Amino acid sequence: QVQLVESGGGLVRPGGSLNLSCAASGNIAGIYRMGWYRQTPGKQRELVANIWTSGMTNYADSVMGRFTIRRDNAGNTVHLQMNNLKLEDSAVYYCHAEQFLALGLGAEYEYWGQGTQVTVSS
Repeated sequence: QVQLVESGGGLVRPGGSLNLSCAASGNIAGIYRMGWYRQTPGKQRELVANIWTSGMTNYADSVMGRFTIRRDNAGNTVHLQMNNLKLEDSAVYYCHAEQFLALGLGAEYEYWGQGTQVTVSS
């Protein structure tokens, strides 16, 4: 069982910055990927950024060059630094984790944070 707790959302002006944090707790040993997704009303939840245990990252085209995902040395906290925010970045941002546990035949688990609101407005 893994719990994801997010922080850092809020209201920001266009061009401003926010830093989101997601702290993972519980049985985090099997987590191989963590990331951020976002969702606005009437749209599908979309990937923002992922980071693997190896440190490899990927980003949505819409945030490339503006957002940076990173994790701390312990690997239990990930951050999303969001710079040059645009109106279309407004969304509920969700922390996400994928875990593989080698129990029996093996099992895949995924977890979601509660979501944090990011509003970009002038």
